[in-house]
Amino acid sequence: SSRFGFRPAPRSSFHRSLFRVHIEMAATFTREEVAKHSSPDDAWMIIDGNVYDVTKFAALHPGGKDLILENAGKDATEDFFGLHRLEVLDKYARLRKGRLQDAGPAKPTAAEAFGEISQTPYAEPGHLQGLSSPYFKESHVALRKAVRKFFAKEAREDALECEATGREPSKDLRKLFGDAGIIAMVQGPGEHLKWAPKGLMGGLVKPEDFDYFHELVVQEERSRTMCPGWEDGIDGACSIGVPVILKYGADWMKELTIPALFRGDETCVLAISEAFAGSDVASLRTRAVLDASGENYIVTGTKKWITGGMYSEWFVTAVRTGGPGAKGISMMLIPRSDAVKTTTIKSKYSSAAGTAYITYEGAVVPKKNLFGKEGSGFQIIMSNFN
Repeated sequence: SSRFGFRPAPRSSFHRSLFRVHIEMAATFTREEVAKHSSPDDAWMIIDGNVYDVTKFAALHPGGKDLILENAGKDATEDFFGLHRLEVLDKYARLRKGRLQDAGPAKPTAAEAFGEISQTPYAEPGHLQGLSSPYFKESHVALRKAVRKFFAKEAREDALECEATGREPSKDLRKLFGDAGIIAMVQGPGEHLKWAPKGLMGGLVKPEDFDYFHELVVQEERSRTMCPGWEDGIDGACSIGVPVILKYGADWMKELTIPALFRGDETCVLAISEAFAGSDVASLRTRAVLDASGENYIVTGTKKWITGGMYSEWFVTAVRTGGPGAKGISMMLIPRSDAVKTTTIKSKYSSAAGTAYITYEGAVVPKKNLFGKEGSGFQIIMSNFN
């Protein structure tokens, strides 16, 4: 988009709708009229029934201007789709002059098609294209359609922008995720679904009917944005930290954290890896020592590569409370404070994930924040990894 000096199509749903209405009301042309615009100084092109003025764009085309000019005045639909995805047309929508008179109704844009079930063979799970399935019922199909429309309407634009720029996912959007029950649903089936603030997609699926195939549907639909950094930043990181609270946390801990987490007001991450102990969890060095009162741990150390750490209010943290090896590891819930600092780590994928380096500089953590007993942390970690 901006790389070629062109203004992309409007971002908001309202302005995008106006933009499309404008295009549909624009001029119509015959093929003979388009054919007259076939010179380097005046080049038009037909793609999927729409007419584009590519005169200025030709010199900026990444594949060279000759490929553009070879198709000037012609229908380039077949050549275009042999090399490009539909999204490219959305990106350069401002180049459209109008539509062919004989082209019929305009086809959905990529943004609009994103929210629909594809009819292209093998583009969807078989049960959506006529094949029977013993696993996916009507409620699974209804949930998929609802979640897909949610992501198309509410999330896709934020996902694409964040993935490209590294910006933090929208906090308002995270709250919409909470309202839709998505943050709760990605934790899988269970009693925790009662904390979904407005039910599961507005009550489309009852918590007691929600199964692992419903969760699979939600996870598949989340991934269709093709924006993994954004996915992890918006709620993916939370989905690997929260299970420890649900499975091993005391009741007070769940009541304190889960409602706010499922509303999207707060986030929670899993903090295990260190610069000195990545996959070798049993070698971690972050230490927690009881103070003189015996009521609080003092935590010192570092964590590295913690997905979502830049945005998190809660850190499900692996610490060493005993001797070397797996038996000396414990798990505890640590709130963000002045003694818990996070710094962005530039990783292989988008910084929208909020990947962080964490330092615990004498963080005071109440003894009650321990998960289970001292020394049981390694088992909790392995269970959560599974």
